[in-house]
Amino acid sequence: MDFKNGAELILLCDTYGCPVSEIMKHRECSQTDTTREALDERMKQVLTIMKNAASEPIQRPRPSMGGLIGGGAGLVERHLREGKSICGGLLSRAISYAMAVLEINSSMGLIVAAPTAGSSGVVPGVLLALSEEHDLPDSTILPALYNASAIGYLAMRNATVSGAVGGCQAEVGVASAMAASAAVELMGGTPAQCLESASTALMNLLGLVCDPVGGLVEYPCQNRNAIGAANALTSAELALSGVRQLIPFDEMLAAMYNVGRRLSPDFRETAMGGCAVTPSGCAACGG
Repeated sequence: MDFKNGAELILLCDTYGCPVSEIMKHRECSQTDTTREALDERMKQVLTIMKNAASEPIQRPRPSMGGLIGGGAGLVERHLREGKSICGGLLSRAISYAMAVLEINSSMGLIVAAPTAGSSGVVPGVLLALSEEHDLPDSTILPALYNASAIGYLAMRNATVSGAVGGCQAEVGVASAMAASAAVELMGGTPAQCLESASTALMNLLGLVCDPVGGLVEYPCQNRNAIGAANALTSAELALSGVRQLIPFDEMLAAMYNVGRRLSPDFRETAMGGCAVTPSGCAACGG
């Protein structure tokens, strides 16, 4: 059940008539010598941590260590609660939850790196919002997390998920691809549609630089997690609607990696370019 790229993953899904999540679960069991029951228990813990990280800052806002963010998730949630949202319930919740996880991360709370700390809000933001919008039980969210894990595994194996190596496209971009694929399976899509949505999500954020103000994983990271969640939902909607993706996931992943390696070091988590060197950005972190 092992697979090295997206094409092999789809072939396994077609051969055995399984969703992406099931193939990933088989792979993890065989590679780690772990039982399915033990694996599910670990994934349940992951989901619990994600839920706590997405809800706690909304209920009890906290400032970040660097003081650049804090309370934003609660503002979005209140805007929705007051009936003022222009995005609707699903997207507004996804944005709020994605931002909340970054507030937990930047205040040294407990999160799940999915795939990294700086992009940790996208997957829980999308899946928890879908769960609420469609009244889905946790038992349906767990397979979606395995699905997301498959996309993250492929990105780590064949490209990078590091902002220092590939820019923010490798962090929030990959997180968005993970969330898009997971959302497609969650909502009844095929394995092929899962990979197409992941490819679209990567395409939409291709070239996104990593330029943290003050070198801190706070700003613009939090806003980009919100954008990553919106991008994932858009990409999933396109795939589920039957809109075809011209470029296969494996090719898009290779393109992302190639773009990342060509980015100037200033745009790869050094705080030497982009938002980090704007006058306001410099002023916010004391020069």
